[in-house]
Amino acid sequence: MIGALIGLLFSTGLVLVVVAWRESRRPALMVRVGPYVRDLRVHDPAMETFGPRLVAIWRATTTRVGELVGSGPSVSRRLVRAGDPGELEEFRMQQAQWGLAGFGGAFAIALAASARGASLVPMLVLCLAGGLFGVFVCDRRLTARVRDREQRLVREFPVAADLLALAVAAGESPRAAVERVAARLRGPLGDEFVRLLADIRSGTPVPDAFAALGRRTGVPSIARFAEAMAVAVERGTPLVDVLHAQSADVRDAGRRALVESAGRREITMMIPVVFLVLPVTVIFAFYPGWVSLTLTSGL
Repeated sequence: MIGALIGLLFSTGLVLVVVAWRESRRPALMVRVGPYVRDLRVHDPAMETFGPRLVAIWRATTTRVGELVGSGPSVSRRLVRAGDPGELEEFRMQQAQWGLAGFGGAFAIALAASARGASLVPMLVLCLAGGLFGVFVCDRRLTARVRDREQRLVREFPVAADLLALAVAAGESPRAAVERVAARLRGPLGDEFVRLLADIRSGTPVPDAFAALGRRTGVPSIARFAEAMAVAVERGTPLVDVLHAQSADVRDAGRRALVESAGRREITMMIPVVFLVLPVTVIFAFYPGWVSLTLTSGL
């Protein structure tokens, strides 16, 4: 089995070397013309190193494997909600790297197991499972990043809403209030406000920019805030009471979530009491009596 795996790896590397050599002998038109129009396209070092055909095959493979875990639209939405400036293709490349790492770990385990006489088919299944596990872990990491960022947005929003309400009550326009608050916030919400201001300065209508803010974050409270701000800018409605009410609603929702989380973890919190504190208490209560009985019976 070890010889077969080594031969497979050697033949795969040899095929890649031959294909890359053929591609380098006959460079594509994109590679030949690229240095003269580099400012008109995105520079891709992988395209020039390995050739367009290999890169296209690699990207198609990573896309198909990634689709088994998460669809393209779902991953694109999560990338936006995670605040990641990268594109879907870059994330698929990261998934491929994680898959190769999982495959390598499973391959090392398979080599260790083959030395003890394990059969070939389970080892191949283990390697494939390791690769898919790496892809799955990369996808779960993205979901965890989205969840953590949304929690930080929820925690930061009440303070930002109060600051916006104070700025608007002082006589500033909604846009000026957002600029003032964005200059003082440090975190994902401040980054979203900076991006909102960049959209407005680039020519995007203010209501559309606020609507885009609500879609990007994926947090219901911030989406309602963005909608209220868009309506206020478009129709001139008052904002101070609305912002204070939204801030109070978010704080109440946070307290309710904390109470619900404590209720769900009530059984978990009983585990150290039942299996650690209670046995120690029983031992301390009965051990002196047991020692006395032992000494008495010995006498």
